[in-house]
Amino acid sequence: MAKYLAQLIVLGGQIVGKAFAKAIRQEIRMSQEAAKRAGGGRQGDKSAVSNSKTGLTLEEAKEILNVSKLDDPQQIQKNYEHLFQVNDKSKGGSFYLQSKVFRAKERIDDELKNIKIQESKAKE
Repeated sequence: MAKYLAQLIVLGGQIVGKAFAKAIRQEIRMSQEAAKRAGGGRQGDKSAVSNSKTGLTLEEAKEILNVSKLDDPQQIQKNYEHLFQVNDKSKGGSFYLQSKVFRAKERIDDELKNIKIQESKAKE
């Protein structure tokens, strides 16, 4: 009986170990793909920092504020103000949605700041 119990424990350990190793490999592969999509290199690092700071990707932020390009800061600000006011809790809105709108604006502002820094470095 003890022999079977030992075999069962060893077999279970092997199964869990293989599953854990597979999960780790998959996580590494997914993070590498995400870094490639973010642009790789220093730009990818900056994008990853902004994503983790706000909890949103640039694409999500653009969808939330309903903008397709970052070339019109006035439209971005207009959409932000409208969505922020509409979701005001005192007006029956949702604090959660209002915070998502705020984080989306914050993420886009970070991206615009990074673009300006790149442009100034390119001019030098």
